[in-house]
Amino acid sequence: MPAESPVISGRDIIKTYGKGDGQFTALRGVSLDVKAGESIAIIGKSGSGKSTLMHLLALLDKPSTGTVSIDGQDAGRLPGRTLNTLRNKKFGFVFQQFFLNGGASVLENVILPLKIAGVHGRERRRRGLEALRQVELEDKAKNKAKDLSGGQKQRAVIARALINEPQIIFADEPTGNLDSATGAHIENLLFNLNKRHGITLIIVTHDEDLARRCDRQLHIKDGVIDVAPRPRRGVRL
Repeated sequence: MPAESPVISGRDIIKTYGKGDGQFTALRGVSLDVKAGESIAIIGKSGSGKSTLMHLLALLDKPSTGTVSIDGQDAGRLPGRTLNTLRNKKFGFVFQQFFLNGGASVLENVILPLKIAGVHGRERRRRGLEALRQVELEDKAKNKAKDLSGGQKQRAVIARALINEPQIIFADEPTGNLDSATGAHIENLLFNLNKRHGITLIIVTHDEDLARRCDRQLHIKDGVIDVAPRPRRGVRL
């Protein structure tokens, strides 16, 4: 049988910021493949390039040189509107900063991607409540987002990430602002989505314990993938 094609491929990705003496190279020729249903941790210290790599894979930014392909299609060749539609339908995002509108209700925050996609009101509400049900937050639908605890806010963010039934969830330090017990609950929720629903999970973290729960770990140092990361029994490197 032929090998399964990756859902995301990066080839020779270089990303630089600034010009002249102030130029900084965040990524230095990174290549990788992500298969459907995988959970991958991108690990590195602050400034290593891990968040830059996630933003490029998630089509939130463009590489200076190199390519990012989605299902074999070079994203750099897609017009802006097509790129926005692809990102809205295929990806979900969970960030360390919650990016919720505190004065709006939890449900209003969760259904925002559906508004952008032009889904009508009744369907937005139905899908929004279903997403909140998945993260056990349906009873908070009418509450103001500002009144939620940190863990509840992160669950609301995950519900928003699920609203368009994404194939891939990108999570950037998803437990960084949470206490250990709440963080463990959020971790379990993300990995349940990965294992039970087949959602590909790409996590950026400096937390080794969280990274060890993933199928695969990519260690980044000084803008390159470490070709000899610390081995762990039972994990594909």
